[in-house]
Amino acid sequence: MNDLSPLLSPRSIAILGASSDFRKVNGRPLKHLLDKGYAGKIYPVNPKYSKLGALVCYPSISALPEAVDLAIVAVPARFVAAALCDLGKNGAKAAIVFSSGFAETGPAGRALEQQVIAAAHAAGLRLCGPNCLGLINAFERVIATFGQFADGDTPPGPVGFVTQSGAFGTAIAALARRRALGLGYFVNTGNEGDVTFAQVMREVLADPRIRVGAGYIEGLKDGVGLIELADTALAAGKPLVLVKVGRSKAGTRAAASHTGSLAGADAVFDGVIRQHGILRARNEEHMLDMVEAFACCGLPLGNGLGIITQSGGAGVLMADRAEELGLSVPVLSDVTQQALQEVIPEFGACGNPVDVTGQFVAEPALLRESVRLVLSDPQVHVGIVWLQLMDAYADSLITIFEEIKSRVGKPFIVCWVAAPEKALHGLRARDIAVLRGAEPAVDAAAALVRYAELRRQWQIDGPAPSALTPPKLNLPSASIPSATMDVGNVSVRCGEGVIVPTLSAARLLNACGVALARVELARSADEAGACAERLGYPVALKIESPDIPHKTEAKGVMLDLRDSAAVKAAFADVTTNARRYKPDAAIDGVIVQAMVQGEVELVVGLKHDPVFGMVIMVGLGGIHVEVLKDVAFRKAPVTEMEAGRMLDDLKSRAILDGVRDNPAVDRAALTRLISAVSLFGAAAGERLQELDLNPVLAGPAGATAVDWLMVCN
Repeated sequence: MNDLSPLLSPRSIAILGASSDFRKVNGRPLKHLLDKGYAGKIYPVNPKYSKLGALVCYPSISALPEAVDLAIVAVPARFVAAALCDLGKNGAKAAIVFSSGFAETGPAGRALEQQVIAAAHAAGLRLCGPNCLGLINAFERVIATFGQFADGDTPPGPVGFVTQSGAFGTAIAALARRRALGLGYFVNTGNEGDVTFAQVMREVLADPRIRVGAGYIEGLKDGVGLIELADTALAAGKPLVLVKVGRSKAGTRAAASHTGSLAGADAVFDGVIRQHGILRARNEEHMLDMVEAFACCGLPLGNGLGIITQSGGAGVLMADRAEELGLSVPVLSDVTQQALQEVIPEFGACGNPVDVTGQFVAEPALLRESVRLVLSDPQVHVGIVWLQLMDAYADSLITIFEEIKSRVGKPFIVCWVAAPEKALHGLRARDIAVLRGAEPAVDAAAALVRYAELRRQWQIDGPAPSALTPPKLNLPSASIPSATMDVGNVSVRCGEGVIVPTLSAARLLNACGVALARVELARSADEAGACAERLGYPVALKIESPDIPHKTEAKGVMLDLRDSAAVKAAFADVTTNARRYKPDAAIDGVIVQAMVQGEVELVVGLKHDPVFGMVIMVGLGGIHVEVLKDVAFRKAPVTEMEAGRMLDDLKSRAILDGVRDNPAVDRAALTRLISAVSLFGAAAGERLQELDLNPVLAGPAGATAVDWLMVCN
């Protein structure tokens, strides 16, 4: 149950440790609640006072006249657990713990935090914190914080902001206020002993007064909760924009597979949120640019960008950035250009970008008509209007942009460089997005387009179809150190970090519909020759050993063998090379494999992520994966459509379409393979540590994995 209304919209608030000194942490919340007109009941609690201002101050929690919805706890860390116990006895429903000195300080603090969490659970309290600076619900004037942001105006607005950092979150909130972005909610979750970022944001977005969510994340405990939040937000049509730090953290690495080594925490996070419709910002300013655009603009119906500018150079700069982001800057239709030629000076430009020149200063209608005409072009779906300075014309320009907004149905963003403060305030008061520079404006327009595409995809895909139901696996408890993994009639012995034999892994994958090259196991040269005859020439030979996961390093692979003599000789070579490489290796034999054709090498893999569970990776193989690390991640399972979007995320995706006379690959076959692998991963769950299909050979005739490495727990 995620009912956080007593926390976010309390009808009564107790302040434990309340102070008469409004400069102190335990005095500031009382001041803010009184000054900003909180309409509920306020109960200061401190045995030092009988009254605080006009309010009765109670000596203890037990002395309170009623059970409160919310308690603000501002007492030393060692007293917090006892205070929560007393609040539970009083019937309180939620608590915000300002106090620090918990997990952020080390082992002793972590132990103390566990006591606080246990006390909150026993008391039936929802706990925000500890080590947080509280929250603001600007709609109901709940100013339950000691943060500096509350010292200024806190007008309500359409943005819900949740942050794991108190100080940096306050700085972001202050920047939002300077942009006149009203924060309906500001919540700092602190150490997240109980209430998590995802839980709070989900409740905030449920408020019909909130149109867009913004968040700052430092670490994530509840991956499932974040995905549920994302799906709920996407279904509600409320964009969610996040800044997450820690891009450079490599995360847990696995020695055996490329998937494991590339599955850094940030790479996985980025792929999963992309899959579920969350937009990621590079930094706080980028986040607020996107939030401002979403708060003021409708969603475009396509990716065509119309650029109207008083500077040809600025127009080129924006066109370059738009192309980098995958936006279209279409040449305007002949009809639109002819209409523009009648409006703008002959020394202007009508193609797109449209340069109206500085002439619009003398003729304000020139700008108004130019923007209207550009946005009426059927190839244009969103517009940017660029101008600079114009201090003396702020009033008339505000009026012009207000008229434009009332007359056009497509979204547009004003990019006003060095704008006068009067213009910024005037436009934002009229719900017109106004940004500070060319690149931020294009980035914000791209965010509008991206989110609109995500919404359309969601409306097409909807909830995961029944075809995505993973196959039923008979998996034993993970506590069993050595057990079996079964798919249908296929059974494989598993243990901690055990490499699954090639043939056993193949049977498991085949049972889920994964296309693999045909293989047989040979324990002698004669058996290898017989296998080759059954499979058909040419064939490949690969050493089979649980102690040699990377066969090529041991010179344990021979390719394109075309007759029995070559096969038998290769059998001797690969076994000799393997024993030379690792004398104590257990050699199970040699895999004989039918050769497969394919123009492009890819890697497809699975990895159990500690936050999100099973994730799937796809990337271009060879140098692309080992050096460029050009990969895309998603949470398993994925539809074939989502698999296609993974391919579109790759920087080297053009290779799939055919280059230098090479044909395009069969994308349908490739996406089927990726989806099938993801289904296997979702079914296997925690028993599967990792899986690498590397390479997968793709060409116009299909996509087939020719080597696979499966590791189970």
